[in-house]
This record gives sequence, structure tokens and C-alpha cells, in this order.
Amino acid sequence: MPKIGMEPLRRAALVEAAIIEIGHAGTLDVTVSQIARRAGMSSALAHHYFGSKDQMLVAAMRHILTLFGAEVRAALQGNPTPLQRIEALIRASFSTRNFQPEIIAAWLNFYVQAQTSAEARRLLAIYRKRLHSNLRAGFRPLVRDPDIASETIGALIDGVYIRQSLHDDALAGGDAVSLILASVTRIIEADPRTS
Repeated sequence: MPKIGMEPLRRAALVEAAIIEIGHAGTLDVTVSQIARRAGMSSALAHHYFGSKDQMLVAAMRHILTLFGAEVRAALQGNPTPLQRIEALIRASFSTRNFQPEIIAAWLNFYVQAQTSAEARRLLAIYRKRLHSNLRAGFRPLVRDPDIASETIGALIDGVYIRQSLHDDALAGGDAVSLILASVTRIIEADPRTS
């Protein structure tokens, strides 16, 4: 007989285990059995809660996006200036919670999964639209073309994550923030509106 109230706890444990396993493997080539073992349960129970490995991986990405979104919302409280808004988004992207090896590996593999999974592609599209929209709101009063500025900074954020996952020129979170904020400054200073 199932224990009442255990499903949310077990689902959360499986999601956490999936993130850790992907981080250790550096790939989506982890099995439900590996994830279940790390969560301290059987693979049958893992399948019961998620149905498939893909659904489990999508749940893991949804969890990562939820944590990231909460951090961004907290950083944007207090009606920041446009430049503070941009900086808050960048700092949230490279915070201790978001810029750790397991999360970085999960992001990289999430991009791979989005090539074949409609649900992963949908989540990725939501993330990109929200990031772009938030960056655009910050850039709008600062540059003539906030869309290009937002795309540029979004691409830089993704690029740092990709490099970090490959361990080429790995950066600490604070160094990544400084690198991207320097690019923000150059974009603003080079804009005809500020000349």
C-alpha cells in the first residue's frame, strides 16, 4: 500500500537525482535505474512517477527553470533601474545555485534534448523568451536596438555555460558576471543614443 504524501517527496528526490546523474555523466546517457538508485528507490517506482526517462529529464529542467525564475524575480524586486535590471539577470544566471557543474551539465543536455523532445523545446523557448523580454526591458531606455543588445547578452550567457561545460577556460561565477557586464557596458557606450 502506497504511503500517503510520499509522491511529492519521491518526485523531488528523482528530479534531484536526475540532475546529479547528468552532472556526473556529462550526458543524457544515464538510465532510469541509475537515477532511481541515487534517489534510493527502485526503477519501477521511478517509472511509476514519471512514465519515462524523458519525462523525468523534462521535470528536472522544469525544476531548474523554476529555481532560476524565483531567483530572477527576487533580484528584480524593488523597481531597479534599467542597468540594475540587466545586472540582476546576469548575476542570477551565474549565481552559486545556478552556476554549478550539475546544473551546467543539465543545461547543456537540455539543449540537446530540445532537438528531439517537443516538451523540452517548449520549455527552452519559454526560458529564452523570458530572458530576452527581461533583458529587453532593461536595454530599452539605454540603446537604440534593445532586441540586438538582448540577443547578444543572451548568447554570451549561453556561450559561457557551453564553455564551462567543456571545461575550456572555466570561469568562476563572479568572473563570468564581470565578463558579461563589461560587454553590456561596451554595447551601451557604442550605441548612437549615448554618443
